[in-house]
Amino acid sequence: MKKIIVALIATLLLAAPVLAETRIAYVDLQKALNLSKAGVQAKSEIAAQVKKYEAEFKAKRGELQKLKGELEKQAVLLSDSAKAQKERDFQQNVKELQRFQKDVKDELQQKDAAHTKRILNKLFGILQKLGKDGGYSMIIEKNEGAVIYADQSIDLTDELIKAFDAAQ
Repeated sequence: MKKIIVALIATLLLAAPVLAETRIAYVDLQKALNLSKAGVQAKSEIAAQVKKYEAEFKAKRGELQKLKGELEKQAVLLSDSAKAQKERDFQQNVKELQRFQKDVKDELQQKDAAHTKRILNKLFGILQKLGKDGGYSMIIEKNEGAVIYADQSIDLTDELIKAFDAAQ
């Protein structure tokens, strides 16, 4: 009899949290970043800058190849000191091109990170409101590896994108 009472009490204690409604949802923040109006605009701005820098890089690389061709053609005609000076100039131009490429890459990464941070901060604010208004106990991020399976009915990503775009 004592075992039955202990088992009954244990069952009731374990079942009590189940009785309270726990609402859990998830969002795909990467999808929200990519499909929101602000995310699409940020990507297009960065893509435009990439095109601009690619054109600049191609022009500089073309100049460098032209300089190399001239150096190879004139190598026989130039004195050793003039040849050495042209080679130093060429190497300096190569270093400048590499530095340009690195600077552009760093700049684009910083701009992308700034856009992402700005958009995520706004998304988090909207998620807080969606969570409170929807009575959710928890909203988790889908891509962080914590979600192995989730029913589509608890996916708030599309609702988040709509609310975010409406707030812009």
